[in-house]
Amino acid sequence: MRMNKLSGKRKAYIGLMKVLMWLSAGLTCALVFSIIVYILVQGIPNITWKLLSTTPSYLSGSIGILPDILNTVYIVIVTILIVVPLGVGAAIYLTEYSTNKRIVSIIEYAAETLSGIPSIIYGLVGMLFFCRFLKMGNSLLAGSLTLVIMNLPTVMRTTQESLKTVPQSYREGAFGLGAGKWRVIRTVVLPGCVDGVITGCILSIGRILGESAALLFTAGFAHALNGFFSGLSSAGATLTVALYVYAKEQGEFEVAFAIAAILLVLTLLINFAADMVARHFRRKKEL
Repeated sequence: MRMNKLSGKRKAYIGLMKVLMWLSAGLTCALVFSIIVYILVQGIPNITWKLLSTTPSYLSGSIGILPDILNTVYIVIVTILIVVPLGVGAAIYLTEYSTNKRIVSIIEYAAETLSGIPSIIYGLVGMLFFCRFLKMGNSLLAGSLTLVIMNLPTVMRTTQESLKTVPQSYREGAFGLGAGKWRVIRTVVLPGCVDGVITGCILSIGRILGESAALLFTAGFAHALNGFFSGLSSAGATLTVALYVYAKEQGEFEVAFAIAAILLVLTLLINFAADMVARHFRRKKEL
């Protein structure tokens, strides 16, 4: 009798937990879906070719986000070109070369700490160091270097974890055939973890696209159309910074929603690309 009562209570408890779990999952999905739908419904009707292809002019009153799109592309290119070699190189050293486990653990702890620091603190440090100490001023290059520091832990940790998944027998087999350390890493280890490297790059691009606080301090918010090299030394607003300026400073909520819709679509595409890349390399490994 006592066992039946305990069994009934346990079944009721399990049933209650399942109901709470489904409610939590449903509420989360509903919130995310409603936000996505709301932004797309408000933003897509305001996206026009004129908005995407013109430069804003305060004399004529026209609004365009072409400089902001180009500034975003410039910052993404420069940041990825710097952060990927640094992050992958640091991960290779920590995983394949370093023999001092204490130093490795300290660096890993520092990377985890850097990942949790608010982006506005990165912006303050970037403004004081890159803009003032190195005398770069508010520029896309200063913003890119700040984003490099922000995204370095992500690329390093994803690459490092991916390197650890390569079986040790692969390395030993290559060493047994007479290959050197760097040749083993280049021809055996890196091809086996390229999915982690690409995933880290895609996640970094997503974070770069969504960053605004750090860039307000370092890159500025000028809507000027510049070439690639001249633009790096000039102040410029990315799409997220432009969204803030149009919504907060100018009250142009239609333009802000259009930019939000563009950023949302880009984020969804980046997440989809990351998932497809991970699946592709997972299938390749299984074969």
